[in-house]
Amino acid sequence: MKTATALAAPPERIRVLSVPAGHPYVRHLSAEQGDDAVARLVDPVREGAAPGQWWPPVAFDPSWLRAHADEYDLLHLHFGLESFSLAELDDVVAALRDLGKPLVYTVHDLENPQLVDQSHHLAQIERLVTAADVLVTLTPGAADEIESRWGRRPLTVPHPNVFPLDGEIPVGAPSVPVVLGMHLRDIRPNIDAVVAVETLLAALVRLRVRGIDAVARVFVNDRVRDSRSRDRVVALVAGHPGATLLEGPRLSDDELADSLADLDVAVLPYGHGTHSGWVELCFDLGVSVAGPPVGHLRDQHPESFAEFARDDAAALADAVERLLADGATRPGSASRRALVARRREDRGRQRIDIQLAHRAAYESAGASA
Repeated sequence: MKTATALAAPPERIRVLSVPAGHPYVRHLSAEQGDDAVARLVDPVREGAAPGQWWPPVAFDPSWLRAHADEYDLLHLHFGLESFSLAELDDVVAALRDLGKPLVYTVHDLENPQLVDQSHHLAQIERLVTAADVLVTLTPGAADEIESRWGRRPLTVPHPNVFPLDGEIPVGAPSVPVVLGMHLRDIRPNIDAVVAVETLLAALVRLRVRGIDAVARVFVNDRVRDSRSRDRVVALVAGHPGATLLEGPRLSDDELADSLADLDVAVLPYGHGTHSGWVELCFDLGVSVAGPPVGHLRDQHPESFAEFARDDAAALADAVERLLADGATRPGSASRRALVARRREDRGRQRIDIQLAHRAAYESAGASA
C-alpha cells in the first residue's frame, strides 16, 4: 500500500456514508485518534432491528439517498448486498449519479462466504466494478484477479487490525503438547466442516507418528446452519483420542480471542472465500495459521501462514511442522508476549497509513465523479 503521508487536510471534512458503518472492518479504518479530514456516518437504524444490526443496509436505497443527500459527500460500499437484486443495485448507482455523489467500492469477497451459488454475487461485483469511481481491495492477488476479470486495477489497502489496539491482548495458557485448533462456528456455506475435520484428525495422527506431541481442539456453535455436518463432526471427534470437541453458544469477542490465543496453530476449515478477518485476528494474537489455498488468504500475512491442499493430511502435517520450525510462538510464552506487543505497535502505525490511503481514495473519487 502506498502511504499518503503528504496529504493535507481539506478545508471541509469528507462525510462518508459507509455501507455498512457498524462492521468491525469499517470501524477500524481510522486510526485510534480519528481523522479530522474524514467523518463516517453511523448506520441508519431499521425499525424493529436488534441493537447493532446493520443488515440489510437501510441507506442502500435511492429514496433514502435522495432524502439525506445533504448529509453525506460520497458512498463507500463494502458488503451486505446479498438480498438486493441487480435492478435495485442499478437504481442506487443511478441515484448517486443524479445526485453527483461518488461511489467508492471495496471488493472484499470475490467469492461470498455466505453463499453456495456465486452467480448473482459475481453479477453484482461486475456492475459495481464498472460503476465505481474508485475501487479498493485488500491484497495484491485480489487486485490482479479483479484486473484480469474486469479490466480495472483497484487500489490495494491492507486489512486493519481486528483485535482492538487498546486493552490487554491474551497470550494464551501454556501447554506441553502443541495445540491445533479449528473453529467451525455456525458452519456457514464456506465452511467445509467434515472434510476439514477429517483432514485435521488424520494430520494429528501423522504428527504424533513423527514424534510431535500434538492435540486438536474443534469448536462449533450449538446452533448451526448445517446440522448433518455438525453431527458428522461430533462423531469424528468422539472417535479420536487426541481431539476435543467444544460445542456451545456463539463465542463472545473476548471468548474467541482467548480460545485462539491458547493455540499454537489455527487451522482454517474454508472451502471457498477471498479474504479473512480470522487470519487478521490470528495475526494480532500472534497465532500462526495453516489454511487451504482459498482465495488470497496467504497474501494477507504470508510470514505466518502455511498452505496445505484440502483433504491432504500429510500436507497439513507438513504445514504445521513448517510453522513450528519457522518461529510459531507457544501460547503463554515470553516470545508470544513479545510478538503480540511488536505487532500491536506495527498495527497502530498501519492504521494511520490505512486512514490516509482512504482519505486519498475519497479525494480521488470526488475529483473524478
